[in-house]
Amino acid sequence: MNIEIKTDRLVLRPLSINDLDSVHTYASDNDNTRFMVWLPNDTKEETAQFLLGVTEEWKKAEPDFYEFAITLDGKQIGAISCALNEQRDEGEFGWIINKRYWKMGYATEAAFAIKDFAINKLKVKKLTANCDYRNTDSYRLMEKLGLKLESDNGTRTYHKTGETAREFVYSLSVK
Repeated sequence: MNIEIKTDRLVLRPLSINDLDSVHTYASDNDNTRFMVWLPNDTKEETAQFLLGVTEEWKKAEPDFYEFAITLDGKQIGAISCALNEQRDEGEFGWIINKRYWKMGYATEAAFAIKDFAINKLKVKKLTANCDYRNTDSYRLMEKLGLKLESDNGTRTYHKTGETAREFVYSLSVK
């Protein structure tokens, strides 16, 4: 499956193993992945394993999750995803941007495009996103998207460090 979404400044296209070097740059960076549950990746092989799985998922007629590369002028600067539940009526967002491109509105631009894709193409009835309570930029983006705080008393565990933190869950019901 080959889906391409264009915004004013970005092109969102299927993330793949071909993005290994650019993805590993941010996926292995401690600052960049501070609030990512499964990251940072310690080796390029870890990043490659993830990307091979993503590449295979895109080969399905109806993927269970859509992991897009966020590209700016042809350069991959981050990723954004929408993972579907088993009934395919709920989508969970996730995103990461290379820290060199923070505070420029790229995550917001990509997130609005994926919100539109999830609602209008995937026909989801509910969107969710979650983050560490300390990740102010992430939950502010969720609020810009129209998601509302659903829960602020959950916890998340960071798999690399074992650290736990309070988790915010945001959601939006679509009519």
